[in-house]
Amino acid sequence: MKRVSRNDIIFLAVLAAVVAVVFLVFSVVGNKEDGAYVLVTIDGEEYGTYSLWQEQEVPIIQDGVTTNVLVIEDGFADMTEADCPDKLCVHQKAISKNNETIVCLPNKVVVQVMGSEESGFDSIAK
Repeated sequence: MKRVSRNDIIFLAVLAAVVAVVFLVFSVVGNKEDGAYVLVTIDGEEYGTYSLWQEQEVPIIQDGVTTNVLVIEDGFADMTEADCPDKLCVHQKAISKNNETIVCLPNKVVVQVMGSEESGFDSIAK
C-alpha cells in the first residue's frame, strides 16, 4: 500500500484552493447582472421596479399605510415586514432568480424578479 507523500498533500491543497476561487468567482461575480430587477405589483397594478444591485429598503404603502417592507440587499429581495395576520410572505426565502416571486395575498402584493439569469432546474424527468 502506497503512503501519501508530502507532495501529494501540497498538490491536493493547491487544487482545493483553485476550486474554491473558481467557485467564488462564478457564484459572486458571475451571478451579478446589471439588468436584474424586481417588479412590485399591488392588485395587478405596477407599484414600482427596483434594481437588485442597489441596496435599499422599499416601504409598500397602500391607502397611506405601510403594509409591507421589501429589503433589497446583495442581489436578493426579501419581504421583511407585513401587517397581514399570517405573515407568510415574511417567511418566504429571499429571491434572486428570474421569475421567482414573493406573494402577500391579504395585501395583494406580488414581488417578482425580472431580467435575471434563468432559475435552475427543480427536477429532471425522463
